[in-house]
Amino acid sequence: MATAHPRQSGSTPVRLPASRAHAQHPSLRLYRLVDGRGDPHPVLDDHYESLDAAWTEAMGWWHDQFGVGLEPVEIGVEVSTASGTWRTLRFPGC
Repeated sequence: MATAHPRQSGSTPVRLPASRAHAQHPSLRLYRLVDGRGDPHPVLDDHYESLDAAWTEAMGWWHDQFGVGLEPVEIGVEVSTASGTWRTLRFPGC
């Protein structure tokens, strides 16, 4: 997923890969989905601009795969940190 670079007056926004955008703006937080082992999700391995966007994608995929009633959801969410590591916000199965 690409992240828009801040727009300058009269210019067209430049799209950067999420990892490059994060390197240029370390305060920018990115979110990613992880599987039940805490590894990047094998299907939903992407960067998301918000927790809500990541979780909406996860729930849509989960319901398509397993139906609405199957709980717990074995997908977690992590957020990038300013130091370049990932911190778990939502553990798989919670």
